[in-house]
Amino acid sequence: MTDLAEAPAPVWPIPSSLSPSRVSSFTSCPMQFRFSSVQRLPEPPGVATTKGSVVHRALELLFVLPAGERTPAALARCLDDALEEYSTDPDYVALRLDETAAQKFRADCDKLIERYFDMEDPTAIRDIGLEVRMAANVGTLELRGIIDRLELDDDGELVVTDYKTGRAPSGNFEQKSLAGVHFYSFLCEAVLGRRPAKIRLMYLSSGETIETVPSAQSVRFIDTRTSAVWKAVERACTTGDFRPNQSRLCDWCGFQQWCPAFGGDPDRAETEAVAAYEALLADPVAVG
Repeated sequence: MTDLAEAPAPVWPIPSSLSPSRVSSFTSCPMQFRFSSVQRLPEPPGVATTKGSVVHRALELLFVLPAGERTPAALARCLDDALEEYSTDPDYVALRLDETAAQKFRADCDKLIERYFDMEDPTAIRDIGLEVRMAANVGTLELRGIIDRLELDDDGELVVTDYKTGRAPSGNFEQKSLAGVHFYSFLCEAVLGRRPAKIRLMYLSSGETIETVPSAQSVRFIDTRTSAVWKAVERACTTGDFRPNQSRLCDWCGFQQWCPAFGGDPDRAETEAVAAYEALLADPVAVG
């Protein structure tokens, strides 16, 4: 009897779970996925990303309050609290904002929360969960995500709401932007046994809301799509073949200097990315 040859060990460790952001990362650029999700290298924080985190936190604090107390003045106080929390957070500290930049950061946050009240009345929202963490298995793969807000509509049906602080997509890219919340619809059905009646993206920068009604077909598509992405991730980890995919997203990628598409050496990222991030935290500019 001939012994079967053992399968080769993966070049890179295979992640045990996928989230909407990881699926998007791999499909956009496998090389960026390797840096961020496989090697888990620290990435220099961006002003826009950190600003989004602060505003999300302020809205979360608003919805902790009783419905009748969710006023513009209350949200302004919640923003103060969120900024205080983030004042020592590494992602904020590493921005190295001077006094002028810190004031602009706050002013931009103010604009986003002011526009929020033009989009909906928070006193009428029947929220049942904030920053809800969910996970479900598809075979050996764990799918997980965090829902910004889960609520009930007037008929008692579930609604998934996701806050966005970036620009709203054009009509051609609306469905792609909804992929993440369709993912959450899949998780709701898997974990709670109920498919949401509606999923919403609220773009605070423009005051636009994009809504869609999930269907059995859209839920099945998430299962099919994530399974296909997972197989591609496994293959890339096994072979070590994470190919860069150049696009406009490269302009915002914190790993560009190590990307082979830009003449970089990805093998140097392991030590250099960590050293660069630690240097940012070691000598921050004092914020006034």
